[in-house]
Parts: sequence; structure tokens; C-alpha cells
Amino acid sequence: MINKVTLYEKIIREAIDKVLLEEQPRSLFDPARYILSLGGKRLRPLLTLMAVDLFGKEVKKAVNPALAIEIFHNFSLLHDDLMDNADMRRGNPTVHMRWNANSAILSGDAMVIEAYRYIARVPADILPEILNLFSTTAMEICKGQQYDMDFEQRMDVSENEYIEMIRLKTAVLIGCALKIGALLADAAPQDADALYRYGINIGLAFQLKDDLLDVYGDPKTFGKKIGGDIVSNKKTYLLIKALKNANIGQREELGRWLSETEFDPEAKINFVKNIYDVLNLKTISENLIEKYYLASLDCLSLINVSDERKKDLINLSESLMYREK
Repeated sequence: MINKVTLYEKIIREAIDKVLLEEQPRSLFDPARYILSLGGKRLRPLLTLMAVDLFGKEVKKAVNPALAIEIFHNFSLLHDDLMDNADMRRGNPTVHMRWNANSAILSGDAMVIEAYRYIARVPADILPEILNLFSTTAMEICKGQQYDMDFEQRMDVSENEYIEMIRLKTAVLIGCALKIGALLADAAPQDADALYRYGINIGLAFQLKDDLLDVYGDPKTFGKKIGGDIVSNKKTYLLIKALKNANIGQREELGRWLSETEFDPEAKINFVKNIYDVLNLKTISENLIEKYYLASLDCLSLINVSDERKKDLINLSESLMYREK
């Protein structure tokens, strides 16, 4: 018998296959369809459906806003790849590499508009609240992306600043996806808020895990080149901790590699990874991931539904924490 999560994934997949299918000109919409077709985890729309199910309501009412969230998420990836000059996404060429930068910009703009068209299809009585949540989240993601870019020019980024940046860039959309589902299910305000906080904490753990996999993952399963964050001087938790915990000699060498404009990427990755190993940063990062994972479960425990109904979310959380891609 097919389980609920697999069924919801099928519903999402079939709905995404129809997005922008008939719109013209194809030169505008094919890049958007391309990035949507690459799959990925499709975690956020799945969470919207799972949130509705958590409160015992019919999940079909959540398909349109779930699509809005997935379309907006992929728009952000499309533009993020362009800003990072990344050449691979989910094991395939990025949009700007397959087409060009102008196509990536304009197709991304079209995706934002399409996302709002799907959000507008929620019931009229809750549209203002959902629209406000979605728009606030969209602006927060832009803020997070700007912080991320600003941090590339700084050597003094603190751990707290980094956590706030990934909260904005990654975690808020996960929280939004869950809370929209709760609102659609007429959940009590305190339950909707607890579910949002669950999403924030699992989102922080998720991004920290992503940063860890960028250095320590298997490129065959991760879908991107290992060490991309190191090559582009991304101020990840690992690098911030390295700059803080390194001795004077290590810090000077790190600074030299970070300031070089011409270098052998593999040599840089190997050097920085070796510093991480010496400073035991993999374990330190895993401990922080565990902290946010446990905090997410604490938030989930506050929601006034049976433990049985929470099982699917708990299982999904666990799979995210121990994933290899």
C-alpha cells in the first residue's frame, strides 16, 4: 500500500509537470520549466501538504499554495546560481549555463509572478493572511541573499550573523510552507506558530547539513561539485569557525587563500578542508545540527494533535538530518 508521503510527492510531481506548460513564448518559459523539472527534494511543497494532513484536513486544498512555494524556491535557486556563477544544479547545468544570464534573470522574474498567481488561488477568507506571510517571507529571502553576498567581502562574520542569514535565506521558507498548511487547515494560532518555529529550526539544521555536505559529501549523490563554497569564499559556519578557532599561522594561510583571485581550485579545497579536519569542525558542525534538530522536535511536541499524526513529520525530519544529498 502506498504511504501518504509518497502519495503527496506524486500529487506535487504531477502538478509541477503542468506549470507554465502552455505559456508562450517558450524562450521565456522553457528555462523555468527546466529548473522545475530537475526535481530535487521538493521538500517545501511536501511540507505544506503534510501540515494540512497533520490537522486532519483534505490536502488537495493546499496544492496551489504548495506550488507557489516550490516555484518561488526554484526562482531563488535560479538567481542564486547566477549570482554565484555556479555551473551545476542537481547534477545538471544551471539555467544561465544552458541558456544565458539574461534568460535566467527574465525567466526567474516570470516565476515570481507565477508563484503569486498560485498563492492568489487560496480561499478568499484567508488570502490576506497567507499573502502577507508569503510576501514577508519572500522579502526575508531577498535580505538573506544580500547578507550572504555582503559576507563574501568580510572576514569578521560572526556565528550569530551567519545563523541569522541562513534563517532568512533558507529557514523562513520552510517555516512559511508549514504555516500556510496550518492556516489552510484552520489550526489554532498557537499550533500554527509552533509549526512555523519547527520549520525554522529544521530549516537551520537543513542548511547547516547542506554546508557540511558541500565539503564532506559524495559528489555522486550530492548533485553539485564538492567544495563549491570553499572556492567561492562563502562564509559558511565551517569557515567562520575555522577563522575563529585557527591559530595565527593557520589564520594567515586561510586569509591568503581567501584573498587570492587566481588559484588551483582543488588545491584550495584540499587546504581548507585539511584546516577543518585539524580543527575538528565536522564534529562541531554536526553537534550544532543536532541542537537545531532537537529544538525542532521540541516545537513539534507543543502542537495539540496526537503523536500518531506527527509521525510522518518526525520521520521526515530524521531523514533530512541523516541524508547524504
